[in-house]
Amino acid sequence: MVSSVIADRIGGEVLALATVERNPRRRRANGEASREKILIAATEIAAERGYEGTSIGLVSARSGMPASSIYWHFKDKDALIAAVIERSFELWLTNVGGWAPRNPDQPIQQRLAAMMARTAKALHESSDFLRLGLMLALEHRDQEPSARRMFLAVRQETLRRSAAAFAELFPELPESATRQLATFTLAMADGLFVANEIDGDGIDVFGQFELLATALMAVATS
Repeated sequence: MVSSVIADRIGGEVLALATVERNPRRRRANGEASREKILIAATEIAAERGYEGTSIGLVSARSGMPASSIYWHFKDKDALIAAVIERSFELWLTNVGGWAPRNPDQPIQQRLAAMMARTAKALHESSDFLRLGLMLALEHRDQEPSARRMFLAVRQETLRRSAAAFAELFPELPESATRQLATFTLAMADGLFVANEIDGDGIDVFGQFELLATALMAVATS
């Protein structure tokens, strides 16, 4: 599971608060359903209002779940937002279908283009973790929220998986080169996402990812 991978990679910090109920032994039959309702409502509100504008009260009203139920599942708002980021990231991974290049008999350029197309589709359909995470990442507080640490952790996982995909596509390249390709892809995806948020329909995200695939191919084979 993605959450366990992330926890392993960041030393099992308090991010477990985002994925583990406070008392698993008390889990009721409808516990998972109520948790999902809470996460869906929190995702919607966080997308509309950001981290600061999201409150337990608003999530309670939107989800129809009492505040006591929210606190039963999550220690506080910070743990709830961390869970929102993790859930959105897992949905994004499902939509992207993994970075591993498919159809090994196809030319590398086609496989790379397909990989970028899946990434664009996933960003278009499930980008809540990136929208909320980028806002948190740009903030610098005396006490770092666990939600921000969760975003940074899933970002590192994204970088790792992307680098592994490039290593599979271009096995002749050294590890440093595939990591550079992954870093460049992540930076471009960030920029395209922000541009699309600002300009909306004025940005052809899928067309831009096609250009990105062409640029990556040129760099990798130069």
